[in-house]
Amino acid sequence: MHIMEGFLPSPWWQAWFAVSIPVIMYGIYKMNRLVKEKREILPLLAVAGAFIFVLSSLKLPSVTGSCSHPTGTGIAAIIFGPAISAVLGTIVLLYQALFLAHGGLTTLGANVFSMGIVGPVVAYLVYKAGMKANLNFYAVVFLATALGDWATYVTTSVELALAYPAGGVLTFAGVMSSFSKFAVVFAVTQVPLAIMEGAVSALLFKYVVNVKSDILIEMKVIESAVVKKLRGIPA
Repeated sequence: MHIMEGFLPSPWWQAWFAVSIPVIMYGIYKMNRLVKEKREILPLLAVAGAFIFVLSSLKLPSVTGSCSHPTGTGIAAIIFGPAISAVLGTIVLLYQALFLAHGGLTTLGANVFSMGIVGPVVAYLVYKAGMKANLNFYAVVFLATALGDWATYVTTSVELALAYPAGGVLTFAGVMSSFSKFAVVFAVTQVPLAIMEGAVSALLFKYVVNVKSDILIEMKVIESAVVKKLRGIPA
């Protein structure tokens, strides 16, 4: 979904910066407060950022001016919340734009909005709803991360459709026509990639639950009773 440098015309690339910057600033505030309160969380923050970087670098050709890949932001959203995930996503996207020619600087606001904000918000809300409904923890992680991935690409399709509506005129029909074309092309690669990302995320959480569940309990990601149930320990 990394929209390449220069692909979005004015005023769209400026508009996505305007929308994304307040969220990033709030995320920086939340991250600073978290680190001050829990210095021991720094390695986990670094691992979450590295996970986003690795997965979002595995790109496949897709829509002209963009690409298709897993996002990796769902796990960060579940553990740290969407605001801090936006900061991690911004760092990754900025690094990829500067050193890997993956994405762009003028399109950074749009890329942050889709991958760093909307995807994590959807993943976080799905996770909270699933846990409140007492669904299986690993199934909830799978759904949250897969749906967060898809939400990222739906948002990218909207961004591209707004910038390039059918007929070259910004009308509802023109935007919807363009959106359907972008979304269909993305779906070819992104549906299987999101399912894969959901499965990998669930397996990763299974490992963490078995070897380092205390950090998930401390971050209020999961309750100790659920951990005991998942590990087969009598309550």
